[in-house]
Amino acid sequence: MPGKYFEDLEPGQRIRHALGRTVTEVDNILFCALTMNTQPLHINADFAGRTQFGRPIVNGIFTLGLVVGITVPDLTEGTIVANLAYEQVLHPRPVFHGDTIYVETEVLEKRPSRSKPDRGIVKLKHVGRNQHGEVVIEVVRTVLFKRREPHGSGGS
Repeated sequence: MPGKYFEDLEPGQRIRHALGRTVTEVDNILFCALTMNTQPLHINADFAGRTQFGRPIVNGIFTLGLVVGITVPDLTEGTIVANLAYEQVLHPRPVFHGDTIYVETEVLEKRPSRSKPDRGIVKLKHVGRNQHGEVVIEVVRTVLFKRREPHGSGGS
């Protein structure tokens, strides 16, 4: 199923994404290895066991990527031109191995591109929750979307 075009999105619109994904220890360890992140809180069960969390926590950048990825089929599959910005990334609770992440997106604002009539800029807020409904991440993301048809001519 293709993603949404610029015209399909309106401020205030909410999209509850059907996909959910359970995070595994392998996901976390592999991601840390690939990104060369040696933080023992993520990869050393003995170390993490002696922290306030009592066990390893999932790398927050993995969580960010997972939350954005979960939105792709409903939102940007085939209709994105580029991610322009990620801002206001918040991690109010940790994610642990075995947690299942679900995402809801809110459209915050949108405007046509000033320089490309076949594109539009949309600001989105993604909220990721674990299986208990607790918010584990919030991120505001700005995306350049395709339009269904070009409007007007190029400009600045």
